[in-house]
Amino acid sequence: MAASGERARVPSIRDVARLAGVSHQTVSRVLNEHPSIRPETKKRVQDAIAVLDYRPNLAARALVTSTTTTLGILSATIGEFGPTSSIAGIEDAARAEGYSVSTVNLPTTSPEAIGEAIRQLGREQVGGIVALAPQVRVFNVLRGMAVGVPLVSLQTASGSDGFTHSADQVAGARSVTEHLIAQGHTDILHLAGPQDWIEAESRMRGYLDALREADLPTFPPIRGDWSADFGYFAGTELARRRDFTAVFAANDLMAIGLMHGFRDAGLDVPRDVSVVGFDDIPVAAHVWPPLTTVHQDFPELGRRAVGILLAEIRNEQAPQFGPVEPLLRIRSSSASR
Repeated sequence: MAASGERARVPSIRDVARLAGVSHQTVSRVLNEHPSIRPETKKRVQDAIAVLDYRPNLAARALVTSTTTTLGILSATIGEFGPTSSIAGIEDAARAEGYSVSTVNLPTTSPEAIGEAIRQLGREQVGGIVALAPQVRVFNVLRGMAVGVPLVSLQTASGSDGFTHSADQVAGARSVTEHLIAQGHTDILHLAGPQDWIEAESRMRGYLDALREADLPTFPPIRGDWSADFGYFAGTELARRRDFTAVFAANDLMAIGLMHGFRDAGLDVPRDVSVVGFDDIPVAAHVWPPLTTVHQDFPELGRRAVGILLAEIRNEQAPQFGPVEPLLRIRSSSASR
């Protein structure tokens, strides 16, 4: 018995994992009777549970989820490659932990729409929410709301207060811009994403940082809308200027449309102008010329978000992750001057 005024520490799922020599995710799968667990692993975990007299906090879980094991996804964007891939990662990780997923897509980014989406997820009794909030205004509304369940955002913004997890967009943009500089380009344009999008601002920042550090001139960024159609329009218009040798497009779709527009205007990529993108969508390696771009592991971002969220739901120490690091994919669309 604990001494007066002291409280004996209740064994946690991580204590079970340490004793059994497995991950806490494996312990969770055993508790949820996941079919992928090998019999010998299951026995080790069950023996550790018996030794420690570990008891899952079912009462707390029932209070939060009303006996359900459901996670919510709040998505402020539909159809974009990055968020869609992250959702797939969230679903895979949740399934592995015995959770189902309920997704709500925002029809608009107004505070009223965001509030209604949160209430809808509440009616579905989710135990926690992963928010894909690529716009600054959505991020700020969520940060100021009393959501009522644990919340993890997959984006980050200036002044974020610790409930976010992100890919290192700035480093990725810097790396692809530095690649163009290393090839001898000194006049580099930036076809940016829409205003108010966190990724667009971060990628622009990486581009500008690289130019400033190389003491190269900067041009006013051209604001796009992430679409290949806008990239095509920009390519046909920019072909008349010819005061640049390279363009960094903030995503691959705009870069692909840009190359199409340049080609229709009589410019050769990369002989006349180099083009680079961002995201490494599956088709980027198969367009002509194959697109130099920045690869991001979006599914891993989603999986990590689930790990952080479940730790908060279970009152466990959250796993410590750094930003998901970008990887430069050098292909034929960029060439030396």
